[in-house]
Amino acid sequence: MDHAGTGARLIIVCGLPGAGKTTLARWLEGRYQAIRLAPDEWMAELGIDLYDEGARAKVESLQWKLGQALLARRLVVIVEWGTWGRSERDALRLAAGALGASVELRHVSATPEVLFERIRRRAREDPPITREAIAHWQSLFQAPTEVEFALFDPPLHPDPSNT
Repeated sequence: MDHAGTGARLIIVCGLPGAGKTTLARWLEGRYQAIRLAPDEWMAELGIDLYDEGARAKVESLQWKLGQALLARRLVVIVEWGTWGRSERDALRLAAGALGASVELRHVSATPEVLFERIRRRAREDPPITREAIAHWQSLFQAPTEVEFALFDPPLHPDPSNT
């Protein structure tokens, strides 16, 4: 594990449901002995509907308070929230940077067919997700551009699909 000397680092993993955020975030968690903040897991554990946006906002707010405290202690924190909008990613980048943390952005994506199949296979959603919902999500998601990536620190290691 190459976490020694990493110092405070925030890793933002963004992408749509089914794109592979959790797979990548878990790999990074092991690689850096990081703390991974994943609202879906907390909400499921608490018996909260994954699509309760009010509860999700509260969980993410609580996770971000914890994340900032951990960054202040020079640890590696992974935010696995989806972060669909650039403004949300910018806010995290600026706040972590103000704490002296390095900040990297990881984006995972997949075709609509792959997203649908992965979501269907995991069978956590009730009611099941439709192809129309995925198309709508894609219209809302602001994928990072090269200009945005240039605002972040480079990843210390490529993702596992590149190693």
